[in-house]
Amino acid sequence: MLKRIVIGLAAIGLIGLGLFWWLTIPATVAASSLPAHQANLANGQAMFNAGGCASCHAVPNQPDRLSLGGGLAIPSPFGTFYAPNISPDPGDGIGRWSEADFVTALVKGTSPSGAHYYPAFPYTSYQRATTDDVRDLFAYLKTLAPVSGRVRDHDMPFPFNIRRTLGGWKLLFLDGKPFVADPARSATWNRGSYLVNGLGHCAECHSPRNLLGGIVEAQRFAGGPNPEGEGWVPNITQKRLGDWSVKDIGYFLETGMTPDGDTAGGSMARVIKNTSQLSPADRAAMAEYLKSLPPVEGPPRPKSKTEKDGK
Repeated sequence: MLKRIVIGLAAIGLIGLGLFWWLTIPATVAASSLPAHQANLANGQAMFNAGGCASCHAVPNQPDRLSLGGGLAIPSPFGTFYAPNISPDPGDGIGRWSEADFVTALVKGTSPSGAHYYPAFPYTSYQRATTDDVRDLFAYLKTLAPVSGRVRDHDMPFPFNIRRTLGGWKLLFLDGKPFVADPARSATWNRGSYLVNGLGHCAECHSPRNLLGGIVEAQRFAGGPNPEGEGWVPNITQKRLGDWSVKDIGYFLETGMTPDGDTAGGSMARVIKNTSQLSPADRAAMAEYLKSLPPVEGPPRPKSKTEKDGK
């Protein structure tokens, strides 16, 4: 009797493991599914700036934002990630990637070797981008100077170092839905929505996350703890930006200056270096969309030490 129970449990375990393995197979985009495309380098550059690629992938502590050798440390509750080299270097960067490899990485979160990428690479937002925009971005990246130097591996403790489990995470948080324009809204608003929610990936930092590291959808854009460590990322809904005009938001995206004369700091300063390179029309579109976000109450911000001490 005991032997039968053991055999039955073992069989159930094997079936469960097989089902898990099947459900978590990394998804890819076949090269044959990509129709003929004439790359638009100007659009690729715009997508590069909208996506803020340089913010994470530029070599730290040097002035050239187009030196995409990676290496930036990105701390998180799950471990420390290191932004990879995405220059066209054939040995250490993406110089040997195919177009299908690049599209797969951005919209499926799968590497050319068939492994799941960690969502520190914000493919949950990038999946909203059109395939043409992603292909143009790839074409633009290939025009930049190659940077040699392989970035170190991520520092992830067990069990987060088991990439296959990310397939389960994707089942929960990667819906595979492209951006769909709202016919009731203006073309400018839709352009802003596309940039903010797609390659701009604003919600990835400006939203609180649950215990699994997924965005809390009910509080999207409502700010929360800095996913990269210390500090607090601000609420960018009308709960906090209610006094900002569309022009105020657009000016901030261009200069980093707030209506009260303060300036962006920390990682947002790196973001401004990218949004400042966008066209005035794209910044205005993003501003119009952000101004339309309804007020959402974010998570309570912890009191500072001074507040706790009653000073």
